[in-house]
Amino acid sequence: MTARETAVAVAHPNIALIKYWGKRDEHLVLPVTDSLSMTLDVFPTTTAVRLDPDAAADHVVMDGVLARGEVLRRATTFLDLVRERAGRLERAVVDTRNTVPVGAGLASSASGFAALALAAAQAYGLPGDAEQLSRLARRGSGSAARSVFGGFVVWHAGPPDAADPDHASYAEPVTDAHLDAALVAVVLEEGPKPVSSREAMRRTVATSPLYRDWVTDSRADLARMHTALGEGDMAAVGAITERNALGMHATMEAARPAVRYRTAATDAVLGHIRRLREEGVGAWATMDAGPNVKVLCASADARRIAARMRETTDARVIVAHSGPGARLQRVTA
Repeated sequence: MTARETAVAVAHPNIALIKYWGKRDEHLVLPVTDSLSMTLDVFPTTTAVRLDPDAAADHVVMDGVLARGEVLRRATTFLDLVRERAGRLERAVVDTRNTVPVGAGLASSASGFAALALAAAQAYGLPGDAEQLSRLARRGSGSAARSVFGGFVVWHAGPPDAADPDHASYAEPVTDAHLDAALVAVVLEEGPKPVSSREAMRRTVATSPLYRDWVTDSRADLARMHTALGEGDMAAVGAITERNALGMHATMEAARPAVRYRTAATDAVLGHIRRLREEGVGAWATMDAGPNVKVLCASADARRIAARMRETTDARVIVAHSGPGARLQRVTA
């Protein structure tokens, strides 16, 4: 690829049904446990990368604003890794456009680094298949490893005693899932979180007395989830998903000092979801690092659940279904 060409990639966020919470190696971004997610068909990130051999530094623009501080540092650190692997030195011009609210627990970093990984790999001529791309995206943001693929995806933590732990941790599709699921996103807040996911993870792992038990339970949840997906058991998938998410939030709230993302509005939505189940509607909650709630349900129930959420909250409500993996949109001169 020449310096005049631009590689443009698109990726979508994913929402973990079995959560990733805590790293055993921060440099390599290796998780403590495996996780399992569903890639969505909403909120894509589009990222363009062009090499500039005359530039002294990377130039990164996010949503029309020149990146600075931590955002720029993370992007340039990731580009340094790509350059090292590709044996290239040129700096890059990066233009990223998000449609997902950044920093609000809706996986903007997953779609962002999956798109950046694919566009940068193309721009720098870095060869590799989707599994290798997943390993690369993981180094930018752990959950980005999963957004490389569409549908249901499992991210392997890799065995702690692996000869090459970087190689052992990657995501891949769950090929035997038989479930037509949807996620109804109830967006209560779209601003940045009071505590970043990275800091919340560190604090939880280091200080929460509940964390070790959650890790044990999460591994068991993953095994049950694989069975439930293979059997197409929506009720089992939903129950496992909700239990795993609420358990993760409990571990955070037991950290010292506590990390609490749930708000009064969050708890009200969780109450609405319980009432839907009492009425015989299959609806289960999941939450990431933020106050927003996602309602897991069968696709056939998504529209009426979304209507109920709009009736009972002032939140923005979006219906998402299973979405595609990261893809190269174009290479332009």
